[in-house]
Amino acid sequence: MSTPRDIHAYLAEFDDIPGTRVFTAQRARQGYHLNQFAMSLMKADNRARWKADERAYLDEWKLTDEQKAAVLERNYTKLLDLGGNIYFLSKVFSTDGQSFLQAVSTMSGMSLEDYQAMMIAGGRSPEGVRSKKEAR
Repeated sequence: MSTPRDIHAYLAEFDDIPGTRVFTAQRARQGYHLNQFAMSLMKADNRARWKADERAYLDEWKLTDEQKAAVLERNYTKLLDLGGNIYFLSKVFSTDGQSFLQAVSTMSGMSLEDYQAMMIAGGRSPEGVRSKKEAR
């Protein structure tokens, strides 16, 4: 009989993978209001209110100051760290007129063209840093 594994310790292991954010229950709780805000942009009247005054619209939601700042800066990497779900956040960049490709390329540190070429070629190479703590 095996010893039960601590699910939190198991999920924490994923934080060691560079550039990876697993959307766990903890992140879902942290980003609940952030993701609800993003989903609100599915409605045309909400998009119009958002475009008219982004800060005022954000202030209607129970977001942390850090989440609000990251939304206003369109810092999608930070938003993922703060509990954002990329599929919900897509409502923000879609409202800005950006494609999924355009938005996620901003998280890669690459130009749009280089990112697109990499993805067409099959994605990131499995070679390189695979662990933050072991730098391998």
